[in-house]
Amino acid sequence: MSDTRDPDCHAYLATCPKGLELLLADELAALGAEPGKTTVAGVHFRADLAGAYRACLWSRLANRVVLCLAREEGVETPEQLRAAAAAVDWRAHLAPGATLAVDFHGRSEAIRHTRFGAQTVKDGVVDRLHAEGRARPDVDTRQPDLRLYAHLHRGRLLLGVDLSGDSLHRRGYRRDVGHAPLKENLAAALLVRAGWPALAREGAPLVDPLCGAGTLLIEAAMIAADMAPNLHRERFGFHGWAGHDAALWHELKREAEARASIGRKRCRCRLYGFDQSPPALSAAKANAMRAGIPALIELQGASLSDLARPATLGDQDRGLLITNPPYGERLGELPELVGLYAALGERARLAFPGWRLALFTANPDLGHRTGLRAYKHYSLKNGPLDARLLLMDVPAGESGKDQETPVVSAPAPRSEGAQMFANRLEKNRKRLRKWLKRSGETCYRLYDADMPEYALAIDVYGDRVHVQEYAAPKSVDAGQAQKRLFDALAVIPEVLEVDPSRVVIKRRERQSGRAQYQKQAASGERFEVREGRARLWVNLRDYLDTGLFLDHRPVRRLLAELAPGKRFLNLFCYTATATVQAALGTERDGGASDSVSVDLSNTYLDWARDNFALNRLDPSRHRVVRDDCLHWLETAGSQFDLIFLDPPTFSNSKKMAETLDVQRDHGRLVRLAMARLAPGGTLVFSNNQRRFTLDADLDASYAVEDISAKTFDPDFQRRPDLHHCFLIRHRPAGEGESA
Repeated sequence: MSDTRDPDCHAYLATCPKGLELLLADELAALGAEPGKTTVAGVHFRADLAGAYRACLWSRLANRVVLCLAREEGVETPEQLRAAAAAVDWRAHLAPGATLAVDFHGRSEAIRHTRFGAQTVKDGVVDRLHAEGRARPDVDTRQPDLRLYAHLHRGRLLLGVDLSGDSLHRRGYRRDVGHAPLKENLAAALLVRAGWPALAREGAPLVDPLCGAGTLLIEAAMIAADMAPNLHRERFGFHGWAGHDAALWHELKREAEARASIGRKRCRCRLYGFDQSPPALSAAKANAMRAGIPALIELQGASLSDLARPATLGDQDRGLLITNPPYGERLGELPELVGLYAALGERARLAFPGWRLALFTANPDLGHRTGLRAYKHYSLKNGPLDARLLLMDVPAGESGKDQETPVVSAPAPRSEGAQMFANRLEKNRKRLRKWLKRSGETCYRLYDADMPEYALAIDVYGDRVHVQEYAAPKSVDAGQAQKRLFDALAVIPEVLEVDPSRVVIKRRERQSGRAQYQKQAASGERFEVREGRARLWVNLRDYLDTGLFLDHRPVRRLLAELAPGKRFLNLFCYTATATVQAALGTERDGGASDSVSVDLSNTYLDWARDNFALNRLDPSRHRVVRDDCLHWLETAGSQFDLIFLDPPTFSNSKKMAETLDVQRDHGRLVRLAMARLAPGGTLVFSNNQRRFTLDADLDASYAVEDISAKTFDPDFQRRPDLHHCFLIRHRPAGEGESA
């Protein structure tokens, strides 16, 4: 059957981010091309050369436009790949003396590396040129005259010429990108999905309340001004292609320049960007200038809580509010973001009634915190992240005078569960109030999974709050667990009257080895707290634990009372908060005469030294030692009057010669410690193994007193199994030990 298609048309492939294929097909059709089959992250189409040039110049969604030269089936081996490349007449595409680069995508059983695949295609090109008496082309991977595209998947090979050069999403205006910017073609796709092209034709306004480097604003301005997105690009891939028609390209570009000039003058849209970051606004201004549309965009410094309708809009009851807020990729970012999304919904209702809100987020559950219902959502990828564009209609209502009302004056109504959680926090605060006033403690546990639905531990550190989420069992619906977490994070700042930025959240799961001591962030954000006479450094963000175990507060207080004039040993010392309390002792009797604190972690020993310095403890009298505690006890020759032994429940640290299980190994540990304990001295042995039972042989060998029940202050009395604590002493002479 004869091919009746236009002989001047050729086959092309336009690539794009995943999820944009159908949008790209529609765009190509609007540009005069004939879209065909869509693939993952790509659309095949037919067009003449002018159509291909228009796709490079005008496509807001594509990454690359590839002129397809060969399609082969059954390509599996390097030899078959090389032969397929050699079958193409490269003289029509590669000018004499031109440099070459090959972008290879895909793999087969025999071709497993893209660099090897690219090299094999290049060898095939060289074979063909050599057979026709042409010189071997030079390879230039950075700025080649001609860039070839090769894609191999399940034996199907596509070979072509990349007419775009650099990815088309790089418009050239964005040198100052700000924090976590959207790619330009993804931003354009969000605007298309949000209905901006139609709104722009009506002259409707657009507002981005968290504009960052301005990518959404600039792409929206170019759509509104009928401006080709790649108008200012200096070079495309086809400029080094032997088939390039310079006159045709010049005419198409001149037409685009004329349209842009007219479009900028006729544009009736007002576009506003707000951000509280001066560097972000500076970047946005510079980017808009390079894009050639600075007059179409107005940028202002403002926080989301101050967001109001621009005065120049009057009572405009139709427009687009579009933004790409932070997603909370790290759990610790959520406390601020729950409030931010709630504030966005509140300000939208107050200042932009009747508008459309388009919210792009990789955390749709946060999107629900706006209090607005999405009538449509689109699944997209933002780099490696699965994200969604949520489209919401802001209810129409009164916009006038109360748009300046602060967000905090009208908090979103709480769910029944959230209100019960808030009530429990208030009840716990009331219960602890007298004790806190009497004791002067500023670091305490306020809540510990009191309500099973809200499985959190909430600790207060002065004017900061540390929240630990217990991992939900598999039987609990993950979506409901996430919703309750967000409810809690919305309630905590309100009830405790703290700024959300001072609330830190972590997820607490069953730990193996020393995982609880591994670094989780690198903020370096530590601050000073007081406990009794001690001043201590804590860090809420960087580690699972904070540097201060609050449940051991009474144990540290006991050590301070026992320590005056004593030689003190702290084993598994962590940040040595117990040593600080023992060294300071009591106001009347003073503290320990000297001390040794042993741990394997350099990080925590440095932290211990900082705690000593904060309390002006003499390092010549209060030493820290880096060692495996078991090894140290076996080799040490000193004796001590007071020893604190608080081993981890389990450890398989690579730094240790063997694993440690406190239930299995505590007998050996205690006996080694007792060998270092002077007559009349006291060993304080504690651990956090919930089902711990003391070795009966220890009870027979030493005078043992279980004081666990006495070592819980009011903030921990709900969890009497949280730790176990024993006083162990040598039996007086004459009492005899078991044989």
